Amino acid sequence: MISVAGIRGIVGASLTPPVVARFAAAFARGLEPGPVVVGRDARRSGPMVLRAVAAGLTGAGRDMIDIGLATTPATQIAVEETHAAGGVILTASHNPSEWNALKFLSGRGEFLDAETGAVVRRRYESGDGLWEPFDRLGGESQESRALEWHLKRVLALPVVDGPAIRRRHLKVAVDGCASVGGVAVPRLLRDLGCEVVELDCTPDGRFTRELEPLPEHLGALGRTVRESRADFGVALDPDADRAAFVDADGVPLGEEYSLALAAQVVLAAHKGPVVTNLSTSRIIDAVCAHAGVALHRTPVGEAHVVAGMRAHGAIVGGEGNGGVILPAAHYGRDGLVAAALVCQALAASRATLRALADTLPKLSMVKSKLGRPDEPWERTAPRLREAFPEHAADAADGLRLSRDEEWVHIRPSGTEPVVRVIAESPSETRTRELVERARRVLQSAA
Repeated sequence: MISVAGIRGIVGASLTPPVVARFAAAFARGLEPGPVVVGRDARRSGPMVLRAVAAGLTGAGRDMIDIGLATTPATQIAVEETHAAGGVILTASHNPSEWNALKFLSGRGEFLDAETGAVVRRRYESGDGLWEPFDRLGGESQESRALEWHLKRVLALPVVDGPAIRRRHLKVAVDGCASVGGVAVPRLLRDLGCEVVELDCTPDGRFTRELEPLPEHLGALGRTVRESRADFGVALDPDADRAAFVDADGVPLGEEYSLALAAQVVLAAHKGPVVTNLSTSRIIDAVCAHAGVALHRTPVGEAHVVAGMRAHGAIVGGEGNGGVILPAAHYGRDGLVAAALVCQALAASRATLRALADTLPKLSMVKSKLGRPDEPWERTAPRLREAFPEHAADAADGLRLSRDEEWVHIRPSGTEPVVRVIAESPSETRTRELVERARRVLQSAA
């Protein structure tokens, strides 16, 4: 699958060493002079994919800086710190273990925009001029400071009061998803004076749960929180750019609360615009209304949200999947930033995490997905509009249909061969009705 962020596929099937090497070379050919940073999550296929990427980059005449096992945000920061021409992150994020991916970064450490990504794809497909002769091949070097650079940025954030957090003596359970977040987040929390209880924090890629940090996947973390009597728990995805939280009773808040809680902390210190995507809960609307600041929405995807944040001068933003973006740290979703801001919220209020969440609106959201129908989207979209005649339509990304306090967003996924259907309203019954109405249209198109 090819999207704005890069390419992803099943290792040994669609994602093979020749495909990986050629895409890496196609990416390298479009960069300004300079090396390329490469970091990876803990998937078992990571070392093989890394070697193929190295062949592609060096074969295209580009030097490669290997930062080893690293979170997505640490790789983004490493591009900035090394003044690299770009970066490649080897992670399929929430996709199952048989998947892997190449996510391409610009020289600013940000994901490529759609236009630049399309150029890389065309260069890959043509195959013209990708390879250099033997005397112009690139070299390889290693860099071990990526995590230190990342921690330094998070701990130096003006909105993170380290001494106050340390005085709170928080106890936190961390579900590291058997990957890089299991190293980075405990380090951060211990630096903030927290006692840490680790669950699946060895980065060996032996996943023991579904990889998205959704409530239904966090049962083990909930039990760990209860048994250890922790103040809260935090769960990461394999590349640690998303974080979701459970309260002291081990009950998940839901990943939509991560951005809302983080934004509250930032907006309490500074006022400014906020940007999120079209699929994010209206909880963030309430946070922004209470703070008296503007909220802007973009198509789904980190690159789109970052572009919107730059355009509107946003001071915080992100996506409702647990991805928090704080420009004061860097322009990328960051699970460490989310964890630090939740610690700050608890230190500033002396309240429990559940008490903080209970101050926010209680809305019912349903996230579902269906296999992609055979019918082209251009024919399906008008029939979806007809099924929701009383709703306003936004076609910026798939189709978002909204009325008053309810909405449903239907869009073909860029990371899986599915159509995502996400709906929200004040009532669970009504939310499920919205999803079912959209599902009937999609099933008739199958």
